[in-house]
Amino acid sequence: MAARPPQNETSEPEVIAFGIAELAARLETANIDYPATSQQVCAAVDDTAIPVDGTGNTIELATALDRLPQEEFTRQSELLDTLHPVFEEQRKQATTSVVGRIRALLPI
Repeated sequence: MAARPPQNETSEPEVIAFGIAELAARLETANIDYPATSQQVCAAVDDTAIPVDGTGNTIELATALDRLPQEEFTRQSELLDTLHPVFEEQRKQATTSVVGRIRALLPI
């Protein structure tokens, strides 16, 4: 039995962004003037369900912002730096759950 020849596709593989990288991309297209509050950030971002890993687990932006010790951010980099540990913790929780482990095994 022979192997199927490779397809002549010239398109690049789809890149899946998640976590801080995905949030940064969404913030770039949002109309936010800094300093900004958590509420202003949420209102400016169109899709607030931010993926935390490549398997589709998400966290709502409002939930992530609620876990922070501060309400106002002077610039985008401060917002992203402050949110990074929240996204990392959420990613770890998602991969250690039973559902997370099953999702990791399935080719979704």
